[in-house]
Amino acid sequence: MSKPKTPRGLFETEAQAVLSNVRVSPRKLNLVAAMIRNKGAADAVATLTFSKRRIAGTVKKALESAIANAENNHQLDVDRLVVTRAEVGKSVVMRRFHARGRGRASRIEKWFSHLKIVVAERQQAETKNEAA
Repeated sequence: MSKPKTPRGLFETEAQAVLSNVRVSPRKLNLVAAMIRNKGAADAVATLTFSKRRIAGTVKKALESAIANAENNHQLDVDRLVVTRAEVGKSVVMRRFHARGRGRASRIEKWFSHLKIVVAERQQAETKNEAA
C-alpha cells in the first residue's frame, strides 16, 4: 500500500532542472537568473558562457541539464526551446563568527540558494510572429 503518484506539475511541452543548495546568496543568483529569463535556450547558454559572474558556470550547467531533459525525456525540439522560468529561492544559512577587537565577535552569514529552470517548447506560430 503506497500513496498515489503525484501528477506532473508541468505541461507536456515543458522540462525542468532543479539545483539545490548552491553556495551563493539568492540576491546574486537572481541577477544571473534574470539574464536568461524569457530568452531562447541557445541565447541563454551563450549569455551565461560569456558572463563574468562566478556562479554563471553553475547556472549554465543547470540550463544545459534542463535542455537535455527536454530532449531525452520529453522528446522536445531543442531549437525551439525557451527559458520560461528561472526561479531562485532561499536555502540554509551557515552562521560563522568573525573575531573582532576587544574580545568581541560578529556573525558572518553564508547564504545558500535553490534554483529551478523550466524550459518550454515555443509553438511554430509564435516563432513566425516574433520574426516579423
